[in-house]
Amino acid sequence: MIKAVIFDLDGVIVSTDNFHYQAWKHIADKEGIHFDELINNRLRGVSRMDSLDIILENSHKKYKEMDKIRFANEKNSVYGDFLSSLTSNDILPGVKELIALLKAKDIRLGVGSSSRNCKKILTLIGLHETFDVVIDGNDISRSKPDSEVFDKVAKKLGVEPEECLVIEDAIAGIEAAVNAGMMSFALNDAKKSPLATYKGNNVIEIASLL
Repeated sequence: MIKAVIFDLDGVIVSTDNFHYQAWKHIADKEGIHFDELINNRLRGVSRMDSLDIILENSHKKYKEMDKIRFANEKNSVYGDFLSSLTSNDILPGVKELIALLKAKDIRLGVGSSSRNCKKILTLIGLHETFDVVIDGNDISRSKPDSEVFDKVAKKLGVEPEECLVIEDAIAGIEAAVNAGMMSFALNDAKKSPLATYKGNNVIEIASLL
């Protein structure tokens, strides 16, 4: 029985993929590092510093930790400028409808995201007060596919892992849900994962599982 639904943020509630891509490309271009959409796909569901390490794989230079921190902060600044344009109109199709349905059924709502900007984004799109629990990149030390973020959401929600359904658009997120002992609903790229419990094209399809 599903007692809680845990949403990933990016690609599930709102899409900021292009913002991330443009911000990382800004850094890569300045350093003369090749960076394209294919490499960007590897960053889905991955923390900021781990994402940076993936990008720097294509550099011939050796970077000190202080350089990496500077790059990460600059990326976040550029990304933050893009984020300022977000409004409730950017909420992805089906999300508001699913949230209303889940609340009507007294199903607990959580967000589990590796993004350190998660709470800011939820505030910008008017959903920050909607969820019972929000755990993001500021609250964890290990990014997906580690289960830490989902473990913490379930604990704060007061539900057992097997009672949780995670909505994810990244393969690493599906793996994290499996590692947490939770059910999963895969969207977009995550549908490639054979580990997903359910797969769909729109979150509102979850209504049939309740």
